[in-house]
Amino acid sequence: MQRRLAAITIAFIASMTSATAADYYAGKTITFIIGAEVGGGYDLYGRAVAKYLGRHIPGKPAVVVQNMDGASTVRATGYIYSVAAKDGTVVGAISPGAVIDPLLGANASSLYDPTKLIYLASANNSTRVCAVWNHSKVKSFAEARNQEMVIGGVAGGGSTHDYAFLHKNTSDVKFKIITGYPGTPAVTLAMERGEVDGICGFDWSSLRSQKSQQLRDGKLIVIVQEALEPNEELTKMGVPMIWDFFANEEKKQIAQLVIAQQLFGRPFIAPPGTPPEAVAILRKAFSDLMRDPEMLADAEKQRLEIQPAGGEVVQEGVDRIYGASKELIEKARKAIRE
Repeated sequence: MQRRLAAITIAFIASMTSATAADYYAGKTITFIIGAEVGGGYDLYGRAVAKYLGRHIPGKPAVVVQNMDGASTVRATGYIYSVAAKDGTVVGAISPGAVIDPLLGANASSLYDPTKLIYLASANNSTRVCAVWNHSKVKSFAEARNQEMVIGGVAGGGSTHDYAFLHKNTSDVKFKIITGYPGTPAVTLAMERGEVDGICGFDWSSLRSQKSQQLRDGKLIVIVQEALEPNEELTKMGVPMIWDFFANEEKKQIAQLVIAQQLFGRPFIAPPGTPPEAVAILRKAFSDLMRDPEMLADAEKQRLEIQPAGGEVVQEGVDRIYGASKELIEKARKAIRE
């Protein structure tokens, strides 16, 4: 009898929670801000998620996508932090660079505090790579330590900028770095045209999604893995890990701090001050979404890798990075700048 009463009580509480959640979002619209240009990797991931998000939120709110590119998703992050409605109706897809830039960058610290953002989930634990076009005279990372090559990148704070300088300053590669491209599509186009030889800090899942034919044809050559742990697919291709190329332990520790951001490769956020009930609803929705068979099938068609992490896990990861020693942070800050 007691067990039956307990089961009834649990079911009643669950139904009340569901009803409350449905009431919270019924008739509302969620603005899903993607902090990158249309067509890039963050846009593809953001739209793949936004397409199915509403079905996992009680009350079935409409979800409207808005691109707000600029400064490698820093602009969108600052908007979400300071300006966006704090009632659970605004979420965002940003880059891990926007999370770590106030720690290591020069300009973003006054815009927002990443430890106060609310993390809802991450779509994957990313592996980044350096890749070159086949016209490059340098076709391996080891060769780049002896021969100059031209690397293209975006503005400071973006992974294609920061990782290029990180390698130049910790792995002794002879990179000539040209920055200021609006996004990775522009850099890969410059590679194809012969303006630059290669790119670093490019998410492998995005590269194989956007340039699968060029990879198959041998036009794009991946020369190093940038990740804390090896990617099985790349390892089978014979691509070495970045950890094979450090002269000493100090430089390795600097790189580890920078690359730790990839533990949350595709973070989704809400503004600080979002009501706890809305945060709970959104985190559960993102968790359920990452197991949605239709979304996963859609992602697979686009060759988007899904290796999700929950919002609480991402929040803890951000706190750990920001808890690094001041000395190590300062060395890492210098390493990703010219």
